[in-house]
Amino acid sequence: MKTLAGRTLFITGGSRGIGREIALRAAKDGANVAIAAKTAEAHPRLEGTIHTVAAEIEKAGGKALAIQLDVRDENAIVEAINLAAKTFGGLDILVNNASAISLTPTLATPAKRFDLMLGVNARGTFLCSQAAIPHLKKSSNAHILTLSPPLSMKPKWFAGHVAYTMSKYGMSMCTLGMAEELREFGIAVNSLWPRTTIATAAVEVHFPEAILRASRKADIMADAAHLILASDARANTGNFYIDEDVLKKSGVKDFERYAVTPGVPLFQDLFLD
Repeated sequence: MKTLAGRTLFITGGSRGIGREIALRAAKDGANVAIAAKTAEAHPRLEGTIHTVAAEIEKAGGKALAIQLDVRDENAIVEAINLAAKTFGGLDILVNNASAISLTPTLATPAKRFDLMLGVNARGTFLCSQAAIPHLKKSSNAHILTLSPPLSMKPKWFAGHVAYTMSKYGMSMCTLGMAEELREFGIAVNSLWPRTTIATAAVEVHFPEAILRASRKADIMADAAHLILASDARANTGNFYIDEDVLKKSGVKDFERYAVTPGVPLFQDLFLD
């Protein structure tokens, strides 16, 4: 397995969940990680802040930079990415992890919630990628990894939560277009999505407890992301990866260790047949 030692990552929404796990996996290699998220002070119901994760990164063997960031603020995005590049002497990897969710039908989705999802998910991914590209062009192995699903125009993936699907597919369309646009610069652009639901705060809040128990832990996404981000960027771009498939291809056979409740049948995630 290749290493991320000495590489610099900028991870949005990294104060908890999948973003945190990707950060800690990179830190074990000795990577530099900029954690960019809104949560700078302890939340009454959700664990983790940019500062607690930064401390965990340092403890795991990496170097950390905690940045409070709302990915809907285009000026703050540019400042944050420039700060990370200045602090660590460059930027090699952008992980577009920040996401907002509301699995509501059309009449139950107010404009404010619609704007939040489109602003954080589609617009945030586009603007963070835009700000990172000038720095990534200077990297010897540059990657943009976006946590979004494979594109499918089947009505069942829109019915019931059309606004959320639009926002997540907007992220995936960034992957589709930017992979081709940035190919000549050697910048890999890929998406990663879980086969099953992942035990994150979003699943805990928006799904029944039974689904949480039937989920996998976030470290399966971190292990899959690590394989992608350590690969040759010029030979690996424009893909919509599924975590389980990435790991199987690398030789992983034991997936029970990723289960929240070993032995319980797993709940398949959205957007996958």
